[in-house]
Amino acid sequence: MTMARASLVDSAVTPYYHCISRCVRRAFLCGEGCEHRKQWVEDRLRELAGISAIDVCAYAVLDNHLHVVLRLNDAVAGAWSDEEVVRRWGRLFPPRGKDRKPLKVTTAWVRERLQDAGWIATARERLNSLGWFMKCLKEPLARMANFEDQCKGTFWEARFKSIAILDEEALLTTLAYVDLNPLAAGMARTPETSGHTSVKARVEDCRTRGVLEEVTDQPADRTLVDQNLEDESFWLAPIEDRRERGGQRAGITSHVNLASYLRLLDWSARLFRPGKCSMPSDVAGILERLGSSGDLWRERLERLRGRDRIFGVVFATSRSSINRFAETRGVKKLSNVNGCPR
Repeated sequence: MTMARASLVDSAVTPYYHCISRCVRRAFLCGEGCEHRKQWVEDRLRELAGISAIDVCAYAVLDNHLHVVLRLNDAVAGAWSDEEVVRRWGRLFPPRGKDRKPLKVTTAWVRERLQDAGWIATARERLNSLGWFMKCLKEPLARMANFEDQCKGTFWEARFKSIAILDEEALLTTLAYVDLNPLAAGMARTPETSGHTSVKARVEDCRTRGVLEEVTDQPADRTLVDQNLEDESFWLAPIEDRRERGGQRAGITSHVNLASYLRLLDWSARLFRPGKCSMPSDVAGILERLGSSGDLWRERLERLRGRDRIFGVVFATSRSSINRFAETRGVKKLSNVNGCPR
């Protein structure tokens, strides 16, 4: 059933949301000679990740739509000083002169804004808002594309779709689905060569830092790994959450490291190809740690990619999680994404 965004998004229930936005009429406005616009999207995502309180966990930019998995961070937004809120907002929406051109954020402008407690509270909330993140992502890109095409009108469909992700396995399944989208569309043959995706960005970052071979050589069992080869200053949220082991930044999961995720992704990519695909023992161990199995993982991925559009507003691997969410929203029943099994 359709739910208002205000009823769906609740960071107290889950901070993770899968957002999908399509170009108007599903036109290939980021393809067919306009592929450079995909880099615009990627660059804007990186910029917003450095300004807002929201973490980018995964993304994929296709010819006529984009996927992004976001994590809300109430604690991060709440810990900012008032001045930091003002300066971050000024990077997104700088003051403008009479000619509407952006001006430099001055100390006088910051001091003026600091006098308005209500404005600061609103800005703090919007810097951790799913809707405002997507607005700040899509609107400038639409303006740039229209300017390039010397036209007016809508670039994106009016409303983006958001799906609340309710548990860890559903989250990892969504990450894999997003990272493998170009492969499913026949635009790439392997995950690491699929352009404008988060897996490509993670692999390239490891290659740039000279640790790619060390990452790929890591054992799949995270309990055997003491060294963290992910860069916590990288703009994407880390795969592994190492805070209990000395890490400073919140990761996505404590059960899977980057090496394990890449192995899982590589095996999942083979599921999209014709013929049989045996599951390596290390991948079986990864799924076992998640309390899952190869058959369930395969079925969920096939359900996600089995339709032209994704239906549903929640994604979970157990009906009880969905029922609890429905109860908090005041509805009797909610359907899992694309009818995925429990």
